[in-house]
Amino acid sequence: MRFTTAEVADATGGEVFGRDGEVDGASIDSRTVHAGQLFVPIVAERDGHQFIGSAVGRGASVYLTSGPIEAGTAILVPDTAAALTDLGRAARARITGPVVGITGSVGKTSLKDLLASASSTTWRTAASVGSFNNELGVPLTLANAPDGTEVAVVEMGARGKGHIRLLCDIARPTVGVVTVVAGAHLEQFGSLEGVAAAKSELIASLPSTGTAVLNADDPLVAAMADVTEATIVQFGRRGGDVRAENITLDDDVRATFDLVSPWGSTVVHLGVAGEHQVVNALGAAAAALSFGTPVEAVAEGLAQGQLSPGRMDLTTRADGVRVLDDSYNANPTSMLAALDALTRLDGGRRFAVVGTMAELGDGAAAAHRAIAAAARERDITLVTVAEPRYGQSAPLAVDSPADALDALVGAGLTAGDAVLVKASRSAGLERVVALLLAG
Repeated sequence: MRFTTAEVADATGGEVFGRDGEVDGASIDSRTVHAGQLFVPIVAERDGHQFIGSAVGRGASVYLTSGPIEAGTAILVPDTAAALTDLGRAARARITGPVVGITGSVGKTSLKDLLASASSTTWRTAASVGSFNNELGVPLTLANAPDGTEVAVVEMGARGKGHIRLLCDIARPTVGVVTVVAGAHLEQFGSLEGVAAAKSELIASLPSTGTAVLNADDPLVAAMADVTEATIVQFGRRGGDVRAENITLDDDVRATFDLVSPWGSTVVHLGVAGEHQVVNALGAAAAALSFGTPVEAVAEGLAQGQLSPGRMDLTTRADGVRVLDDSYNANPTSMLAALDALTRLDGGRRFAVVGTMAELGDGAAAAHRAIAAAARERDITLVTVAEPRYGQSAPLAVDSPADALDALVGAGLTAGDAVLVKASRSAGLERVVALLLAG
């Protein structure tokens, strides 16, 4: 969104030094800042103030600072992160249409991507980039929404109790979507009930005039209807207001199904891989339908939808080897779904290169062993990277992405073979994907 320097200063309680001007959106990364953007230096492991010169050199027209005033136009604020939050609130105040908050243990980024595509067929839609879902990502999403945005789609993650409530205070969602409550982040929340309580903060924040879009197939999600006076719309494969019937998969494991809803029914040819994406598509459809998107337009958007990088991205190499890149993140629920998707690919042998599943708490060792057992049951050869809890031994237990590639090459990959790559983000297995696709 476009703000004058005076408007930024007013929103953030700052003081302008230098020429008056205008900014179009904001960035916290001096490497990717666009010409005309506001640069916001964040003080974290590194102090973003040391990159102000670089950001200005790349075209940032104005920057916030809580330190020295450098060349160009500066807005002095007590705390740059707090100022970014305030700017996000100011941007949110300009959006008069639906603001959709999305949370859940699994699938929130994929659902966000599919909803953005479905909504964009009819409305001027802005959505979170990648997984910009924390106290920095949410205000950035709002500040970078184009002028005239009619629908904003905001992903919300949680690291602890009260975190989503804080994000809702910034974004003030009118529609809330919850995907699944699963065994992710148990280290922080202790139990599935603790995870559910954190995710339910989104639904509790909705106004009575809003809409709660809940997964009918997950009892912990469906129970969140009790914490809100908003209208309830349920989605699911086994029940709900918005559901899928007659699901089939093509050779690239992309689903076709009958979308059934109170707003009408139509056939959906889903543009992304994985049968488990059907439930994400249903959540996206339910949200889009709830704010007036025609059902045929929803189907069109779901057919055209693309997921953020590292999420069920299926590529066939020149030699016929298929690479299924789901490397962005992992927990037991999403790992099983990805293994199932791998088994549905027609062809030769199936391999899964996997790394650690982080933040699982006391059950982490058992969860890793269970995935190894699930791979054996599905006749999938597991290659584990720097994670002994899968119970693998050499040569299929390796120490690095390069070693994983060596193990696959040693197995004699050939046309028709398929390789899944999946782990928590901290494992960095996108490097395995890069090596596979370069080979």
